[in-house]
Amino acid sequence: MGAGGALGPAPANAQTPCGGDFRAFLGGVAQEARASGRSQAAIDATLAGARIDRKVLSRDRAQGVFKQDFLTFSKRSVSGYRLKHGANNMRKYAKTFARAERDYGVPAPVITAFWGLETDYGAVQGDFNTVNALATLAHDCRRPQLFRPQLLAAIEMVEHGDLDPARTTGAWAGEIGQVQMLPEDIIRHGVDGDGDRHVDLKKSAPDTILTAASFIQSLGWRRGEPWLQEVKVPANLPWERSGLNFEMTAGAWANLGVRAREGGIAAPGLPAALLLPQGHKGPAFLAYPNFNVYLEWNQSFVYTTSAAYFATRLAGASRYDQGNPEPGLSDAQMKQLQQKLAARGHDVGKIDGILGAGTRAATRAAQMQLGLPADGWPTPALLSRL
Repeated sequence: MGAGGALGPAPANAQTPCGGDFRAFLGGVAQEARASGRSQAAIDATLAGARIDRKVLSRDRAQGVFKQDFLTFSKRSVSGYRLKHGANNMRKYAKTFARAERDYGVPAPVITAFWGLETDYGAVQGDFNTVNALATLAHDCRRPQLFRPQLLAAIEMVEHGDLDPARTTGAWAGEIGQVQMLPEDIIRHGVDGDGDRHVDLKKSAPDTILTAASFIQSLGWRRGEPWLQEVKVPANLPWERSGLNFEMTAGAWANLGVRAREGGIAAPGLPAALLLPQGHKGPAFLAYPNFNVYLEWNQSFVYTTSAAYFATRLAGASRYDQGNPEPGLSDAQMKQLQQKLAARGHDVGKIDGILGAGTRAATRAAQMQLGLPADGWPTPALLSRL
């Protein structure tokens, strides 16, 4: 497709959702964009220079699997630098954060923690051309149902003047700006925070803060409620009740001897899950309904728990008591554990060495069968017993 040449009528096979000739594929996208009311000028500006980015495909095929444990990841990600700069930003943009909480119910520390984790407050936003990344992943047949709508949304952003096809860069998977959002989410939840009639998540902190607040609200945030609270647990707790799959009121946990590490239980009447990210001898938290929003943002248990903990620190909580957790498993040992659990009939999903929800649940079941504390934390002792 020549630079600046209009994308004309789509070939007969243009409705193919992915794969095939890239130019024919883009013709189909152009046809769909026209049908949804996008201007030919915006379509041409977005798609005329689009090309396959092999580095994007390489990243997509070899996504970094999340194998760090909670203590390792949280210590690295919730750094003194991020805490200091987060506090500075909450002061600097106090009026914008106040508006975010007033309009969307989302407190400043929650927004700031995502802002810090995603891009170090805008410092590291990614250098992949956004249109090329989205076109590449939409054309590729691994997840076209996710990325084709994002490419169409990018055309709409170009029409609004909120995306420059040649210069806008971001993450390899097409996320844009200081909190790394996809075009559809920016269109649905974008807020002009600085009054310039544009939503610029790359350069504008007010736009970033208010758009993030709108998006977090859309994920189910409950105004005025806590999200995570560090607790101390007694030695004789029924550990099989820990984990995200079991909830009871925070007051019921207190009746079992669970105590807030600082102050009192935040919301005794709310349902809460007891999180033991590194077993019953490590840090312990009560996760309230708002914790589910973190899981909507990112499905990694270690990331979400770290992000929620980061927000509590920005809100004034002390550093967690890391306790004295039992050693975990190496990558090879974790795969061996998954194989043994699968052989016993447990559904661990893929044998990948990742301690995901399935492996935690299977670990807990095996611990119960063996009479071990059923906290879902796999240890060498458990592995040797299987």
